Parts: sequence; C-alpha cells; structure tokens
Amino acid sequence: MHALLLEGSPKTPSVRFDPENGSLELRGRSIPENSIDFYKPLTDWLDEYARSPRPRTSLHVQLEYFNTSSSKCILDLFKRLEALRAMGNEVEVLWHYEADDEDMLEAGEDYQAIINVPFRMIEIEEVDD
Repeated sequence: MHALLLEGSPKTPSVRFDPENGSLELRGRSIPENSIDFYKPLTDWLDEYARSPRPRTSLHVQLEYFNTSSSKCILDLFKRLEALRAMGNEVEVLWHYEADDEDMLEAGEDYQAIINVPFRMIEIEEVDD
C-alpha cells in the first residue's frame, strides 16, 4: 500500500497518510469547491488501510478553517477510524488548534463527543508568518 500525499492549496489541506507507521495528517484549510470529490480518495485510502492496519494509528488534524461540507467529510474519516478501533486497533485523533481559536477547539470537542475514538486536544502557539 502506498502513502497518500497531497500538496495543500489555499482551498485544500495538505494530506500525509503513511501506512508504514500508521501516521495520518490533515493540515491547512479545507474549503474545496467540492468536498466530496476532495475527500473521496482519503476515505477510499482509509478503507484499503483498514484491511491491514498498523497496530496503532494516529490522525493529526491541524486545520485553520473548514467549511460545513468539509465537516461532514471529516466526520466520515473519523467514522472509519472508529470502525478501525472497533476491530481492536489502537486509534487516536490529535486535534491541533491555535490558542486563540475557540471555534476550532469547540469543533474538535464536538467531534470527540460523537465519535468513539480517543481525542487529544493540542494547543499550538501562533506562528508569525
């Protein structure tokens, strides 16, 4: 199985899904023209990964912003991780948010409340560009 690597753009997050170490990353902004089209390769990749996962899988989510249609697609990713966990695998979501971004913290907490996967909220310092 190959890694899934997508370069980020002003409208789409960068994606680094590495099957060798079970490390998945989603970073940047998620406001694609068509969220379903953008996220389909990610969910397909996770479906394939679930056939032969690492004993431990971690998803790092560090989004500055995501729109409503992206939130549904992100939930689909989490549901696949939840199924992976239900099969006896160790799964964790690391939700990174900027210290002054209460909306992003709340979004992580909302997902945490509805998905049966351990979440770790990680506050990051603002980085000046």
